[in-house]
Amino acid sequence: MENRILVIDDETDFLDTIKRGLVISGYKNIHTENNAETALSFFKNGEKFDAALLDITMPGMNGIKLLEEIKKISPHTECIMLTAMNEAQMAVDCIRKGAYDYLVKPISKNDLLLSLNRALERRRFLKILALRKETPLKNIRPPRDFSSIITQSPKLIRILCEAELHAASKVPVLITGDSGTGKELLARAIHRSSPRASAAFSAINMASMSSTLFDAEFFGHTKGAFTGAQAKRPGYLTTTDKGTLFLDEIGSLPLELQGKLLRVLQEGEHLPIGTDTPIKTDIRFIAATNETIETLVLKNKFRKDLYYRLKGAWLHLPALKERREDIALLTTYFLEQLGDKPNSNKLHPETLSLLERYPYPGNVRELKSIIQSAFNLSQGQIITPGHLPEHVTANNTLPFLPGQEILGVAPLSLVEKKHILHVYEHTGHNKSKTAVLLGIGLNTLRRKLKSYSIS
Repeated sequence: MENRILVIDDETDFLDTIKRGLVISGYKNIHTENNAETALSFFKNGEKFDAALLDITMPGMNGIKLLEEIKKISPHTECIMLTAMNEAQMAVDCIRKGAYDYLVKPISKNDLLLSLNRALERRRFLKILALRKETPLKNIRPPRDFSSIITQSPKLIRILCEAELHAASKVPVLITGDSGTGKELLARAIHRSSPRASAAFSAINMASMSSTLFDAEFFGHTKGAFTGAQAKRPGYLTTTDKGTLFLDEIGSLPLELQGKLLRVLQEGEHLPIGTDTPIKTDIRFIAATNETIETLVLKNKFRKDLYYRLKGAWLHLPALKERREDIALLTTYFLEQLGDKPNSNKLHPETLSLLERYPYPGNVRELKSIIQSAFNLSQGQIITPGHLPEHVTANNTLPFLPGQEILGVAPLSLVEKKHILHVYEHTGHNKSKTAVLLGIGLNTLRRKLKSYSIS
């Protein structure tokens, strides 16, 4: 997701200069307009802009009036005022009317970028706050660039929407979550959604990093830097320049190496082995861990300054047992990936019921392995509980009945009805126990039974 920026000024040369400077700095989705009324029509027609740079002195509608009109239509657009008049009262007036900042011409590139970056960070922060408060989530679809993460869980979709907002920025991201929850998948999606999508994405397992390997792999080396260095070799910090570097299992990085990584994050440069000439580094860092970094910090096993540097944004992926509504969806997806055609294999309803009750200590990765095994054992037939590993069925209180009807293609409502009635019969018509086993509320069960003409 790229930030949309609108620049409005009656001087076309100034517009060209501003646009060129923003493009060089990495902004791509930039629109320019030299007429205030035309610019306002964009907002009236429903176009969305994350930020607008407004010249105050323009023929016709001036910038302050344009600011007022934009804020009425699109209050979340961050507006930065540009003017040749350094007047304190005018600056105060603009801020009161909703402007984020007030810059006096001639405007240095650094001042403009600092103001724009801060304005966009503020917009992202406010959108994230609104996202966290929104209950229920109105848009139940994951963002487009995150479609590789299969989910219908509102909890996870909210995290993906937040990740999309962070993707547009340059801040480092820390992803936490149990093993198998899809941390690298999320990191790749953030890269794909970011302005760096066309550049490299590199993934490194930090648990495998020794001191010697770290220097060579990260920083690279010159020819003859050490015995055996017969040619120059660039490290990850060179090959991933302008891209995203994913540091998996960051909590396992030895303490003596953490200072070297911190220096790269702070200074934005590195020294290849065998040279004293620093090389500038422009990299987005995403780190991931299944450990509690705060605990490692308290035990002096992880640097506090590195932790806070990596945690520019924090995303925590829920375990699969916390989003059981995704189990059926993921199962269908995995089967479609394995079969010759979509839905070439079907699950017996009791098989799905077993899968939905299993706790998945290995999360999505474990579910995928279970489905792979069951698919192989079923040999193209309907997958029954007998095809599942013993540890999945061992604690099941509802054993599969060999003589039970095998369902083929049937309406979902019929499958649900047959499964509910089967469980209801198994519990001896005990509604409370049935509701617990089905994972639904007692009132919900009563309504469904009533619809089946059962009092």
